[in-house]
Amino acid sequence: MSLLRSSILVGLGAAASRVLGFVRDILFAQVLGAGPVADAFLAAFRLPNLVRRITGEGGLNPALVPTLSRLDPGEAARVSGDVVSAFALALLALTALVEIGAGLLAFLLAPGLRDDGTLALVALYTRLGFPMVLGVTLSSVAAALLNLRGHYRATAVAPLVVNAGLIATAVALEAGTALPLADKAAWLAAASSLSGLLQFAIVAAALLGGRRAVSFRRLRWSPFLRGLLLAGVPALVASGAVQLFILAGTQIASFWPAGISWLYYADRVMQLPLGLMAALAASVLLPDLALKHRDGAAHALVAAQNRALELALLMALPACLALVVLSHPIASVLFERGAFTAADADGTARVLASLSLGLPFATAAKVLSQTLFARGSLRATLVAAAAGIAVTAGASLLLGLALDMTGIALGISLGCVAHLLTLVWFLRRIGLWRADDGLLRRVGRITAASAVMGLGLVGATAVLPEVGPVGLAAFCFGGLGLYAAAAALTGALTRDDVALLTKKP
Repeated sequence: MSLLRSSILVGLGAAASRVLGFVRDILFAQVLGAGPVADAFLAAFRLPNLVRRITGEGGLNPALVPTLSRLDPGEAARVSGDVVSAFALALLALTALVEIGAGLLAFLLAPGLRDDGTLALVALYTRLGFPMVLGVTLSSVAAALLNLRGHYRATAVAPLVVNAGLIATAVALEAGTALPLADKAAWLAAASSLSGLLQFAIVAAALLGGRRAVSFRRLRWSPFLRGLLLAGVPALVASGAVQLFILAGTQIASFWPAGISWLYYADRVMQLPLGLMAALAASVLLPDLALKHRDGAAHALVAAQNRALELALLMALPACLALVVLSHPIASVLFERGAFTAADADGTARVLASLSLGLPFATAAKVLSQTLFARGSLRATLVAAAAGIAVTAGASLLLGLALDMTGIALGISLGCVAHLLTLVWFLRRIGLWRADDGLLRRVGRITAASAVMGLGLVGATAVLPEVGPVGLAAFCFGGLGLYAAAAALTGALTRDDVALLTKKP
């Protein structure tokens, strides 16, 4: 299967998941609003949803793909069975620990929530929702094994199940008898766990149905398997760096009223373009880079990295400007209904504008991380993630004291910048970073085309400052059309992009 067909399939699945995620979060806002119950639910939902995002974007692929790709098919199938069994046992143990220690975990997730019953709700929702981690992580392991063999259909469709289940539950809660907000949140937490287990069932059926994809035997704790599992944790941490920045920001935001909710909804909007690039990078770009590294083609690897950066920024730069300019209409149209007030929409818009400034840096870091993953340099990616977390925590605390929630979002964006710069530093040390003339010229053209689009959107919002769903859609499609035209005229979008994607891996 060509990179184009693989990219389209993975991209469509990721895009559909993000669309359903938007619908889910619109319903969350309508059902729960942005008060104490919403903060409690979203604080508890943050951890399992973080794991779901990381694993859904191929977070385990860096630990599995390079290693298993070096084995012959028979041995790879046997080791794959050991991997699934080992992860299942580890996740069952982790879930049991979380169920027992949910109270302490609730305090760690949201230390700023007052103990007036809100922390108890966080603990309850954590117990109900955390089993989702078991399902989505095992699903990610199975998906990585399928992707290694070029099978993408089940892995693209299965992640839709979680959002679809939560949407159905939210609709049922709104249509049914009136329940207290705390009870509605409990039902949503339980539905997330059930949906996560169903997602794993779908991917597992595809994996077991694949010829020689996986072979189970009595679990053997070989040095090979231990090394693979030890690499899994750093891979998850490094792959989910941006999500960990958001988690650090959430802990600080818990000291502000409705801060957790505003940050959550703003993050969900920002994750649409970022999540799409992450899914493509882990599922399609990483295997291609791993093959180039195995063949010792360092020059080809750097060239592929630069071309991938161009494609990533082709999406990320205009998305950044559009989200900054349209932050208020986006927050108002998507979330301002039911229990979600106009004041909540204003707060979410401010956070979204500040958070979106980090989008190009976060997207570029997704690409550069794949090069280190392909080489098996997980320690470097882990250090880069730690640097980003440290900068996020420090900057969010200092800027939050001065600018409230806007400052916390800016601190997260600065964490993305620090993460990217650290990755570049590591790549320079090993001779795998060189911004060639093609990359520099393309970035300049993309910036020019994005500026044209941004100016057009600023003018449109000045003429129509208050818009509804139709107006927002017109802004989005109009901005996209303007950017496409400007990109074509400036040369930001060329035939080489199609040639790169249609090239056989």
